[in-house]
Amino acid sequence: MVYIFILLVILIFGIHFYRKSKRQRVQPFPEHWRPLLTENVLYYRKLPKAKQLVFEQRMMQFLSEVYIDSVQMEIVELDKILVAASAVIPVFGFKEWHYTNLSGILLYPDNFNEDMQFGSKDADRYIGGVVGNGRFEKQMILSKKALYHGFKNSTDKGNTAIHEFVHLIDKLDDRTDGVPERLLEHQYTIPWLNLIHKEMEAINNNKSDIRKYGGTNQAEFFAVASEYFFERPDLLKRKHPDLYKMLVKCFNQPQGAAKNTSITT
Repeated sequence: MVYIFILLVILIFGIHFYRKSKRQRVQPFPEHWRPLLTENVLYYRKLPKAKQLVFEQRMMQFLSEVYIDSVQMEIVELDKILVAASAVIPVFGFKEWHYTNLSGILLYPDNFNEDMQFGSKDADRYIGGVVGNGRFEKQMILSKKALYHGFKNSTDKGNTAIHEFVHLIDKLDDRTDGVPERLLEHQYTIPWLNLIHKEMEAINNNKSDIRKYGGTNQAEFFAVASEYFFERPDLLKRKHPDLYKMLVKCFNQPQGAAKNTSITT
């Protein structure tokens, strides 16, 4: 659809110039968001009260730095809440974090294909999220359907939005290679790579419960394993203890804090 592509380009440039023109002031966390956040985000719900307040502040900081727009739909408050929560969760172990490689997020109402089209009923509309390159550099496109599914389904080890934010974290060193140099201390790089290759081999030999897409390449493994870590930490710890320990180091989130976000199997 040429119309969708043209609209997408216009929105991308609008986001770019919005960020160029001014930086939004951080707004107070809206009190009426708290019940929505509590109901929909298990990670937040399991945090101690003091850390919940920090989480809320971090959400508002993110929303002050990144512009969220939509294509052929109106953005509602829960959209912003879930996007911001997805951004904060993987970096909550760090006192301060800014996604310097992200300017804006576009929400589509449904999954889309490689041409960024979503209006047809074609079977190739399988993409739930993507981090842009080239003319779409510093942009993320998310399917609202996939965004909501990631928080509604607490048993499938997956969360599309967290997956895409992990790609952004990986990309901070200008290489999306599954080695998050901004997070992982240098001495862990070789053990991490050895672990990745071992786990990917198990995935590709159908001997792992990690989602098969994680066997595609190192970058996808890191993103898929991170989804698992934040969605089902207890299960990951039990089935993949070495991977779990490495991700605890990577995301600087204590085992107890990560464990508290889990659903018991």
